[in-house]
Amino acid sequence: MIRSGVLLLVLASAACSRAQAPLATSTCGLPLGDRDTFISIPAGQFIKGEHALYDEEKPEMTLHVDGFLLHDHEVTNDEFARFVAATDYVTDAERSAEAGGSGAGSAVFGAGHVWRLVSGASWRAPLGSGSDIDGLGSYPVTHVSHADAEAYADWAGGRLPSEVEWEYAAQRGLPDPADPNSGAVNADGAPRANTWQGLFPVADTGDDGFTGLAPVGCFPPSELGLYDMIGNAWEWTSTPYAPGQHTIKGGSYLCADNFCRRYRPAARQPQDSDFSASHIGFRIARDAPDAS
Repeated sequence: MIRSGVLLLVLASAACSRAQAPLATSTCGLPLGDRDTFISIPAGQFIKGEHALYDEEKPEMTLHVDGFLLHDHEVTNDEFARFVAATDYVTDAERSAEAGGSGAGSAVFGAGHVWRLVSGASWRAPLGSGSDIDGLGSYPVTHVSHADAEAYADWAGGRLPSEVEWEYAAQRGLPDPADPNSGAVNADGAPRANTWQGLFPVADTGDDGFTGLAPVGCFPPSELGLYDMIGNAWEWTSTPYAPGQHTIKGGSYLCADNFCRRYRPAARQPQDSDFSASHIGFRIARDAPDAS
């Protein structure tokens, strides 16, 4: 279950009584035939924590990473729905809502630019009871806990990437390796990823074409061919951060210049492992085939 205290870590401003804003549908993104692609990430060295901005990103350290495979996009609602249909899996958010109690539900960022803990919110009802994912099959699945993401990865014949693997792939994919922000914006400051433009949480100008989640693949791929490594939805990794917490990477559509700024490869954040929210998703990895 989600502990109510965790929600305070993501509260952006005071509560508002207006109804949740609906998610927008979009026609951009990867065609169905181009999905389910794994990119081969070659072995190599990199500097973990390079260009650190926040204390938790330090210290810098040179690490070697073995080669592995990484899904080219975040797991979508359609993909997660196939997993649920095949296994009858029930997510932590759905179980917590059934159990009831003050900590039940999942966190939703909605109208009024505020966070709320919504009892009926889940991957299949992203805004709470009465909402659904019709027309949102190509959007990243959200409202999934770390255990939910692991369960899907195991079913799909993969695993969650480690924090080191994730950061290595994100850093190698930067358009400008010397500029840690280049995955989010180009040299002229134009958006390359789905982040927040404007003053958070007052107004998102939507200069990137979205004021919420985007379908996977609406933005150009990284230099390695990976979509949405920066922005869109935070991504779970397999790496523990502290007892009861795992590390999430990549930032989300809520990261702005004046708030978060975690749209850089080195950025990392702790998240309670049983927590879920409308801006946290995941992608999966696989071990590289044995060359022998």
